[in-house]
Amino acid sequence: MLQNNSQIKSLIDKLWNQFWSGGISNPLTAIEQITYLLFMKRLDELDTKCKADAEFTGETYKSKFDGLWLPSGMEDKKSNYIEKDTLRWANFKHMKAEDMLQHVQLKVFPFLKTLNGETSHFTIHMANAVFIIPKPSLLVEAIKTIEEIFIEMDKDAEKGGQAFQDIQGDVYEYLLSEIASAGKNGQFRTPRHIIKLIAELVQPQLGQRIGDPACGTGGFLLGAYQYMVTQLNKDKSKLKPDEDGFIRSSVSGLLTEKVKNILDQSIFGYDVDTTMVRLGLMNLMMHGFEEPNIDYKDTLSKSYNEDGIYDVIMANPPFTGSIDKGDINESFKTATTKTELLFVERIFHMLKMGGTAAIVVPQGVLFGSGKAFKQVRQMIIEQAELKAVIAVPSGVFKPYAGVSTAILLFTKGGETNDIWFYDMQSDGYTLDDKRAKLDNNGDLQDITQQFHNRNKEENLKNNNRKAKHFFVPKAEIVDEGYDLSISRYKEDDFEEIKYETPKLILEKLETMESKITVDLSELKGMI
Repeated sequence: MLQNNSQIKSLIDKLWNQFWSGGISNPLTAIEQITYLLFMKRLDELDTKCKADAEFTGETYKSKFDGLWLPSGMEDKKSNYIEKDTLRWANFKHMKAEDMLQHVQLKVFPFLKTLNGETSHFTIHMANAVFIIPKPSLLVEAIKTIEEIFIEMDKDAEKGGQAFQDIQGDVYEYLLSEIASAGKNGQFRTPRHIIKLIAELVQPQLGQRIGDPACGTGGFLLGAYQYMVTQLNKDKSKLKPDEDGFIRSSVSGLLTEKVKNILDQSIFGYDVDTTMVRLGLMNLMMHGFEEPNIDYKDTLSKSYNEDGIYDVIMANPPFTGSIDKGDINESFKTATTKTELLFVERIFHMLKMGGTAAIVVPQGVLFGSGKAFKQVRQMIIEQAELKAVIAVPSGVFKPYAGVSTAILLFTKGGETNDIWFYDMQSDGYTLDDKRAKLDNNGDLQDITQQFHNRNKEENLKNNNRKAKHFFVPKAEIVDEGYDLSISRYKEDDFEEIKYETPKLILEKLETMESKITVDLSELKGMI
């Protein structure tokens, strides 16, 4: 959507600049504060719409802004109660700058933090959140810009036919992408089109338990959620492919309460960064997920033991770094402190028998010669069915990481026979720091199609290792020390170059030398 709406992109950039010049230069802090404001706006709009719909249909609806609210820590006195209606965006946005900042800091934001009830993940992880917009002028400017963004989103929904909720989600995704561009916190997001590709490969289904042990801002959880919601959409045939060729919808309002409840108990994510946990919760809620299950937890540590309970895991664990040896979960058999290897084993253990995982790993995991590297590869080949190894170009994670990566897709408890390799050469974007959209979608749709057709007899019979995709028998990979790098098995198509004989080359040189001698003689005669 944002590819085609330069006005919204411009307004989001303007919002970032306002926070930067207003004294909030840390990108994670800025995105948190912007998110709080977006929540206030969204909460008011959704509540107003629900109220209007209920009046039209004659149904009963209890507004979140009806009645009185007593802030935590205040005495139960009449004077301390606050009318909830004064906490609406539509009401406080008209206040004078100084009064508005104080009102939002002391009343609106504390109310927002307790919105989902005391036991919800949102309320628990918002407990230590603070509203730190320092100046009344910044709050006024930010509110004005957010109003302009919502007006543009309304226009886009009207003209383009895209659901407002999807557009709102796209806007928030674009905001999150700015964290990566700022590149100051070591955090980066998996590109959305790679997440959508992985969801198409795994095909998560309603009722399955889906997890991500290092979820960050919740991109993979959102990808699984949107894939399932799209499959459940009765009007799916009317949806148009997005800029990457995928069909997606996240309009949960089309779902029944029963389906919503199943989805609420289907998706689980963990992260060791509290800011990421909050952003992940808000990301899913901005896309229509009512009560996300994202929690603060170190899934590599001794305190985490959720083994054998997930049907699907989609993840892009941290590529680099080590964990303190004393903190590593004692159940791990891989003798290493490298997180990229430990996460592969963690994901393997988290899966049920028959559960499927798709993981983004650095290329080093595929061919590393160390004992731990080989041990991890051996585990997913001998104790699971390794279905696919998809080599990803090194520029896909730019501008914040240039490492070459691959996607591993395996099913726990299955038997590995022929492993399917695909050499992705383009993801539909330039592979430089700008990552500009190309006119085509690269190999994304071909990967999806070829993967789901990979076991057809003609594909196995016409196995060409000079092509983009091919099969390699398990026995050959075992003989190669469980090496999974595509370059080990792909045959290069060299074009034979025919060189002239040495005799002919010498004759040509003599002819050239004779001509030079003649030319030099003529030049001397002219002097």
